[in-house]
Amino acid sequence: MKAALKRKKKSKGKPEKKLAVIIIIRWMGIVLLAAMLVSIVTVVAFRYINPPVTPLIISRSIDGIKNRGKMTWVSYENISQHMVNAVVASEDNRFVEHRGFDFAEVRKAYEQHRKGRRLRGASTITQQTCKNVFLWDGRSYIRKGLEVWFTVWVELLWSKQRIMEVYLNVIEMGGGIYGIEVAAQAYYCKPASRLLPEEAAMIAAILPSPLKRDPMKPTAYMQKRQLQILDLMNKIGMVKL
Repeated sequence: MKAALKRKKKSKGKPEKKLAVIIIIRWMGIVLLAAMLVSIVTVVAFRYINPPVTPLIISRSIDGIKNRGKMTWVSYENISQHMVNAVVASEDNRFVEHRGFDFAEVRKAYEQHRKGRRLRGASTITQQTCKNVFLWDGRSYIRKGLEVWFTVWVELLWSKQRIMEVYLNVIEMGGGIYGIEVAAQAYYCKPASRLLPEEAAMIAAILPSPLKRDPMKPTAYMQKRQLQILDLMNKIGMVKL
């Protein structure tokens, strides 16, 4: 009799546990699906609406880095073509051609790392835009996975011109300096539309370490990098988006 009761209790316990697991999995699926839909809606929204703030700006503010100028949005038409050419030359030579990922650069970075060299980044301008607009600063597999997710959707839903416009308006270009308009005013006392090739190349030269480099106090490395970028700009020619 006791053995029969024990068997009944065990048989009842197993279905209840299975049901609980099924409910948890279903809710996890619902939450994941909702998060995916929200992320896609956000990407669509930012195709037309300019991001008012970014996670990086919030993070820097928490760290005590004050903004040296309020992020001033400028349209693509009001950004010097030299600045567009400079960041394509310095950051992403195949920006016009690829669909968000430059696999040739990824392979090159991997091969160099295999040979014992320091692992360098191979992020495209689209990936950097997604990181700045949608994600937090730092390195982790989760953040990288989300970066890939957003990159796919941004490339599908935004034009290359919109990607470049957002990139140049949100990227960090110095301590407390976000966006090309604030950078142009802070470094050269002029609007972004009037930047000269040498000025654009110098601003591009501070990337990807804007907190360690200052265009107003260029090191020998920065001056060398500026000349390299100017040379690449001449080779690439006018970037048409």
